[in-house]
Amino acid sequence: MDAAEYKNYILAFMFYRYLSEFQEHYLVENNVLDISEGESVNKVYLKEANGEDLKEYLEDISSSLGYAIAPLDTWESLINKIDNSMVIPSDYQTIFDNFNKNTELNKEASQDFRGVFNDINLGDSRLGSSTNERAKSLNRIVKLVDDIDYKGEDGKDILGVIYEYLIGQFAASAGKKGGEFYTPHEVSKILAKVVTDDIEESDRTFSVYDPTCGSGSLLLTVGNELPGGTHPGAIKYYGQEKNTTTYNLARMNLMMHGVSFNNMALSNADTLESDWPDGLDVKGVDHPRSFDAVVANPPYSAHWDNSETKLRDPRFSDYGKLAPKTKADYAFVLHSLYHLNEEGTMAIVLPHGVLFRGAAEGVIRKNLIEHKSGNRIYAVIGLPANLFYGVSIPTTILVFKKKRTTKDILFIDASNEFEKGKNQNRLSNENINKIVETYRNRVNVDKYAHLASIDEIRENEYNLNIPRYVDTFEEEEPIDLQEVKSLLAKDNQEIAELEAKIAEQLKILGV
Repeated sequence: MDAAEYKNYILAFMFYRYLSEFQEHYLVENNVLDISEGESVNKVYLKEANGEDLKEYLEDISSSLGYAIAPLDTWESLINKIDNSMVIPSDYQTIFDNFNKNTELNKEASQDFRGVFNDINLGDSRLGSSTNERAKSLNRIVKLVDDIDYKGEDGKDILGVIYEYLIGQFAASAGKKGGEFYTPHEVSKILAKVVTDDIEESDRTFSVYDPTCGSGSLLLTVGNELPGGTHPGAIKYYGQEKNTTTYNLARMNLMMHGVSFNNMALSNADTLESDWPDGLDVKGVDHPRSFDAVVANPPYSAHWDNSETKLRDPRFSDYGKLAPKTKADYAFVLHSLYHLNEEGTMAIVLPHGVLFRGAAEGVIRKNLIEHKSGNRIYAVIGLPANLFYGVSIPTTILVFKKKRTTKDILFIDASNEFEKGKNQNRLSNENINKIVETYRNRVNVDKYAHLASIDEIRENEYNLNIPRYVDTFEEEEPIDLQEVKSLLAKDNQEIAELEAKIAEQLKILGV
């Protein structure tokens, strides 16, 4: 198997171990079990939660955690079976079937856990030619995951860090496909810092939405950058992801970073075809959900169904045209902007073509700038090439705000400031901080940033190509023609001397 396939086994079993051990922690912390000194939690759970009492235990656990794992299915029970050679081929299917069944005990949380392990193909012949061989392969994976120390030297849980690291490594191995589920952390940090730049810590729950959320890493980075964002309930994460495998990855990733099912709402859907679930009601009236921040790294220049009927869709109806069938970039922009609240900030990564392409895209761009409520485009940030997995082209971050007092646009050209890597370029902390500080200060920086007035934008016919606004041209030092002439004469003299020596040697050799 290649990395894109075996990651499903490694990451899923890591998640199952996490859920099982988190459940143990719940049983101890809430005194659900009467544990004597020296007894293991799992042993007491096996003893007390059986027969008619089992259902009551599972319902209690599910009501708090959103899921429940029966005593015979816990991670420790599975490890004990493996160590004592008691695992039979059907055990793994039974464990996941039982987990899926127990997710239905809590209707509010069922969507967050239902089918989360469906990407583990227990019957894949590459695990082994027989059911026994496949079971042995799965046993080895489980033991491998069991060997991981989930605690750092300071005793803190580092599982989320390990999981995120592995996702990044799998993305790197997957090449172009890696870009479908993972945004490089340095780029995520820029987007996260931009959308939380003017946010102060408060008791109000902050909401962030990613319409193409991949593995959820971008959402989590926003949580890390939000003041007080690591406090329980400080932030609620919303996301949509079309690929079911990647959607499952996102659910696991958020939960293993300590996000409760109460604080996340992820949907497995095509964002452009299915608006956020709070869209049209039974009468066809739209009730859009809006968020404090929107971040996105959508697939670049994707194909989509731009049927004329979508011009009646409230997401697109204000802008006169639909994004071209073969370039859905502005469809993602307008969808995301539609769900941004009046006070919030949106940041989206796109190819440079969105800045200058004409036809329908030119109309949409002009209408974003000349919108009846004011210019929606707040900043354009040019990034270096080759930052993303499988995509070597340079990209740009477009920043949007609805509530503005000015109509200008800040242009930042950060395309030449990066650390060169073997396969990919990287942004250092210094590179990131310079971008964010320039964005925050919103003033001209020689050869790096320019604050363009609305009149400049109009003069350029709404073309936002960064070189039109940021002059990065470096003048070459003047050439001293006399010195060049002197050097050429010297070279000619040396050549003549060498040719004379060669002729003399050839004469000696009789040639």
